[in-house]
Amino acid sequence: MAESSVAFFLAKLSNLVIQEASLFGEVEGQVKLLRNELKWMRLFLKDADSKCIYDERIKLWVEQIREVAHDAEDVIDEFIFNMDNQRQKRLKNLKFLKRLPTCVGFADKLPFIHELDSRVKEINVMIEKIMVNRSKYGLEALVTPSSTSTDHGVSQQERRTPTVEETDVVEIKDGMEVVKQMLIKEDPMQPRAVVSIVGMGGLGKTTLAKKVYNHSDVKQHFDCQAWVYVSQEFKPRELLLSIISSVISLSNEEKKEMREMGEDELGGKLRECLNDKKYLVAMDDVWSIEAWSSLRSYLPESRNGSKVLMTTRNKEIAAQANPHEVVGHTDSQALVYELRIMDGNESWELFLKKTFGARDITPLSLSKALEELGRKIVAKCKGLPLAIVVLGGLLSTKEKTEPSWERVLANIDWHLNRGPESCFGILALSYNDLPYYLKSCFLYCGIFPEASEIKASKLIHLWIAEGFVERRGKEKLEDIAEDYLYELIHRSMVQVARKKANGRVMSCRIHDLLRDLAISEARDAKLFEVHENIDFAFPSSVRRLSIHQHLGKNNISQHLHNSLLRSLIFFADPIERRDWRSIREHVKLLSVLDLGRIKGNYILPKEIGELIHLKFLCIKGTDRVTLPSSIKRLVNLQNLNLGYTDSYIPCTIWKLRELRHLNCRGGEISSQSKLNKCMNGYLGVEQLTNLQTLALRPGSWLEGDGLGKLTQLRTLNLTGWLTPYLEKGFFDSIAELTTLRTLVLKDSMGCKKKEELVIQFGWKWQQHFVEDKTLIPGLMSFSRHTYLYKVGLQGKVDKLPEQTEFYPPNLLELTLCDCKLKDDPMLILEKLPTLRSLTLSCGSYVGKKMVCSFGGFLQLESLELVGLSNLEELTVEEGALCNLRTLKIWTCCRMKKFPHGLLQMKKLEKLDLFKPGDELIEEVQQREGEEWDRIRLITSIKK
Repeated sequence: MAESSVAFFLAKLSNLVIQEASLFGEVEGQVKLLRNELKWMRLFLKDADSKCIYDERIKLWVEQIREVAHDAEDVIDEFIFNMDNQRQKRLKNLKFLKRLPTCVGFADKLPFIHELDSRVKEINVMIEKIMVNRSKYGLEALVTPSSTSTDHGVSQQERRTPTVEETDVVEIKDGMEVVKQMLIKEDPMQPRAVVSIVGMGGLGKTTLAKKVYNHSDVKQHFDCQAWVYVSQEFKPRELLLSIISSVISLSNEEKKEMREMGEDELGGKLRECLNDKKYLVAMDDVWSIEAWSSLRSYLPESRNGSKVLMTTRNKEIAAQANPHEVVGHTDSQALVYELRIMDGNESWELFLKKTFGARDITPLSLSKALEELGRKIVAKCKGLPLAIVVLGGLLSTKEKTEPSWERVLANIDWHLNRGPESCFGILALSYNDLPYYLKSCFLYCGIFPEASEIKASKLIHLWIAEGFVERRGKEKLEDIAEDYLYELIHRSMVQVARKKANGRVMSCRIHDLLRDLAISEARDAKLFEVHENIDFAFPSSVRRLSIHQHLGKNNISQHLHNSLLRSLIFFADPIERRDWRSIREHVKLLSVLDLGRIKGNYILPKEIGELIHLKFLCIKGTDRVTLPSSIKRLVNLQNLNLGYTDSYIPCTIWKLRELRHLNCRGGEISSQSKLNKCMNGYLGVEQLTNLQTLALRPGSWLEGDGLGKLTQLRTLNLTGWLTPYLEKGFFDSIAELTTLRTLVLKDSMGCKKKEELVIQFGWKWQQHFVEDKTLIPGLMSFSRHTYLYKVGLQGKVDKLPEQTEFYPPNLLELTLCDCKLKDDPMLILEKLPTLRSLTLSCGSYVGKKMVCSFGGFLQLESLELVGLSNLEELTVEEGALCNLRTLKIWTCCRMKKFPHGLLQMKKLEKLDLFKPGDELIEEVQQREGEEWDRIRLITSIKK
């Protein structure tokens, strides 16, 4: 932990020495001395961080180093902040002092340089004393310098593919069948019932519930399903929104409307959605009967076999949820399954699977001594699956030798002797065993609300902004951070929630016990604090603050007087405009600011420009967000995320050359006036050569060849009126972006009115409108885009290229919308060898018939046909779509019958219908036979 603080500050200090070359004489020497001393300290800290829990002397020494590193960081950051303020004042005064700018600058610098010199000298004296104490109190033998090698952790190949997940290794075979039967057994006399899984933390309640919930028998039995994580911090509105979005598909506009609804209105909407359906709602991690009470009245008590599946640690909650039932899984009439701890054989089997992964390991292949050690280690877990999985993850990184396992066994005994909670002690051991570079990353997962699904890209971007990710040769920081995430998954400290089509992790979770550990250790290390209750006392030394609960009428101003605060993250109500004065005056050294979701129009105050250390800025609005021109001062900004929110962004954004991720899908860049071009020079997107994510509305910034110079780009999303910019140069630029992984081009005028377009584009508007340019010219080729796996196109396409060589060679996901294709696209797309997901929506094809030929779409797993108003017939020849699992047909009102060959698709599991034609409705209602029994019809067939 202390090591990461020192490493982050060293990188910052090196930049200062380079950038502020005008530091004079002795002060420059003091700064370099500070840097050199901290480099030596860092070598010792790599070893000391893992030993400080065993020796109070080492713990104190590490704490002192961390504090001095923080002090030094504060001194340097305040110096940079003050220097920037002086530069801004000089710029304002230049019109009056044009002849003396250099002299004024030198005079202004002197007080800050003298103060810097004085404070750095004090810190260097403090460091010298700390290093003397290492010898004075006998720490030299206990703490030795570590190697500076950056090739740490498991191999890159292992990190790139998480090898084992908790859902793959926890075997609760008997419980699966029992709970499954509880769910699918029907009693016509019984209204909606609650099935509960009860057990202490770490027993695998969620794992068992997920396995049953995702079982094919259960999926086929219910018309619709929804899974919600409740936790101690439950919010009824959020639970209702989550359930509604699971049982029906909503457009973005409908989602926006629902977010404005009150709890009762949302509850009524949910009741309406579920009224005629046999539903299953899973409520995970219920801590109080109030959570159940807040939802029960909105779940129809129909006598049609609908069920609620609940996991809880409290038997009383299970009893009250079904008061007419007998608690105890031995009673066949009861709807409560109480998890038992694993026996010795089950524990050993799970331990082997986790420790040795996919390799076929049996007790016979282990030496007798190693097996004996292993069984002693497993016995310490006392049958708790979470403890076994985490401990197995730890041992999977160790040598499979007796001395190595003996050390782990000894460490387990030490941790267990510190307290009665065996599981918590083992989790603490696994945390302490993490390499130094993973500790801060793991702890940081605790800033997110309990049971939340954490988007992997956001977590990675935050790690980078916080300085937790070390450079490793020429690798991108994002790739290194992704390796960190996979190593935490490999060790079972973090769980995979969802994956992308290319196998990468899309989102993750952290078990609530591991989250408790992260928060406890982070508080001890002064890494961050979490505000989870109203009676919150703000610690004066906290550097990062995560706010989960509404702060009430007093707002956050009373908490914004801590000059040490570096990160402020909101998961509840964000900052109000009056709070910005407190930020400007007190919290001026922020590097991370996440304002969460803001209601209504939001104009970001000009004071944001004073937060010059800011690296991560996230604002999600419900209407419109406007950024001030002072945004240009955020020269360290790496990540600007406005999400889908309509937003106004000044063209000065192009000055922020450190930007790596500009994610503003509704963002409109202001045009640069001729006067600005003359005064400041031309500003364009080509300035942002570090960009990896670019999501904006099309605009005049697309003119020229600037886009093609962003050779680091991995994600490009242009949504808006593209037509005026579809010149040959645009596609030449796209052709140069060979590192792309995701490409989304949506050509639509959106909500713009004709008058606005005439004002913006003048005479060119009619010309472009009449030409109706195609989005993809016939000669456009993606053959060089070997990393491109996801493509979305909206807009007219005259004809799809017939040669597969024109398509990305590793394309996995393709979405076409409003392309107005006249020829059957299946004849071409079925030849793409890697395609797994295909969506054709809203006028992408205007013909009447589609044919999937023999041997076509060999890898396709998901096919969605949405809004193809002319489509009447879909034929699937034998041997086509042999791996298809999901078929979605929505609002294809002229489709008369099911696809020919539907039942030949042996792997088809889910058929999703919405507003089909009358004849198709009749065919659905007449379906029968074993072939139909394996296919789950999940959506209402009502017109």
